[in-house]
Amino acid sequence: AAPPGPPIYVDLAYLPGSWSARTVDEEFFRRVRSLCYVVSGDDHLKEGVLRSLLDALLAGKHQWGTDIQVTLIPTFDSLVMHEWYQETHDRQQELGITVLGSNSTVAMQDETFPACKVEF
Repeated sequence: AAPPGPPIYVDLAYLPGSWSARTVDEEFFRRVRSLCYVVSGDDHLKEGVLRSLLDALLAGKHQWGTDIQVTLIPTFDSLVMHEWYQETHDRQQELGITVLGSNSTVAMQDETFPACKVEF
């Protein structure tokens, strides 16, 4: 358990991937308050814990007690993400959470990939 203390405020936080994604829980989101959270790492390990990570965001954000808007930026397409988005959309709106999606594609060095632009 983390020692008691005030929350930390940041503009952008990358959520850990792979096995480390299991460490992201409600307490993490209660303590690390970010304007934008990036969910990256399209791998089978993260897919297994993705739903609990996303639910932890809702539970942790609920405890903030402020009207800070939060943007969630997934860097991959996932059935789990789509289901969570549909099932919790009303709750996301209540809590001021926006999930950023993009239909944009970037082409670099003979490779194309989805992308989105975030400005502060």
